[in-house]
Amino acid sequence: MGAEYEVFVKGPSLYAFKGLAGRFAPIGVHLAMLLIMAGGTLSAAGSFRGSVTVPQGLNFVVGDVLDPTGFLSTPTEVFNTEVHVNKFYMDYYDSGQVSQFHTDLSLFNLDGKEVMRKTISVNDPLRFGGITIYQTDWSFSALQILKDDEGPFNLAMAPLRVNGDKKLFGTFLPDGDANSSNVKGISMLARDLQSIVLYDQEGKFVGVRRPNSRLPIDINGTKIVIEDAIGSTGLDLKTDPGVPIVYAGFGALMLTTCISYLSHSQVWALQDGTSVTIGGKTNRAKAEFQDEINHLLDQVPEIVESSPS
Repeated sequence: MGAEYEVFVKGPSLYAFKGLAGRFAPIGVHLAMLLIMAGGTLSAAGSFRGSVTVPQGLNFVVGDVLDPTGFLSTPTEVFNTEVHVNKFYMDYYDSGQVSQFHTDLSLFNLDGKEVMRKTISVNDPLRFGGITIYQTDWSFSALQILKDDEGPFNLAMAPLRVNGDKKLFGTFLPDGDANSSNVKGISMLARDLQSIVLYDQEGKFVGVRRPNSRLPIDINGTKIVIEDAIGSTGLDLKTDPGVPIVYAGFGALMLTTCISYLSHSQVWALQDGTSVTIGGKTNRAKAEFQDEINHLLDQVPEIVESSPS
């Protein structure tokens, strides 16, 4: 019969069809939508989420950070994984603004064996055992200094302003008796990890130093060297068991939607002597189906009764 039809003949009867997948594809579309809904429900009721800010060089346990989102949330063995922040650093534009920040992370199992190591950044997370760790923020943890060639000392940096990208951190180094009611000292301010601004006991600007430059600065007889700027990485963690189901549902939805545009066409024919009765139906493209049937009929040979001699 041609035209990709499946043909069945029994005696004088004929049945042919094509595009059977197009007939059942709408059912697949609805099943795919149910799959997406099921995945979304599992994500809402069975996930874990949490965030943490960790200074460079310190550790945290995954399970201590994550909180359940619903009654289906079930911890797994990977929650015992310990995460160590090997290094935190930032990239800068030529203007001095922060362009990107990175965290070198190591993951250790209960036996203390490193099972994974990766440097993450914004839009480049770490994935392990169903847990995803995102780089989302940063902070200034401590300033490491030498005072009169003694130290190093770690001075905790306090956030003075953290709105948006315009962050400001500061610390204070007492000069003299720290327990005095009128204590004075050296103030140090920073917007990022690349430069430190110093002020003397009277609040006057003294200079700017870069960490690791080892360039000393003298402030009213006190020699200060900025050894290092220790950053803290801001991480978001989550487990979402519904994501694979949602992705599978969307994939099935796109596939079945395309298949549903295929026409399911059927043709019946019955021969009675020299006459043939033909009928057909389709669920789509009815005008094209009529043209297709006419084309097929044009290919059927004509039977002519022989006249008696």
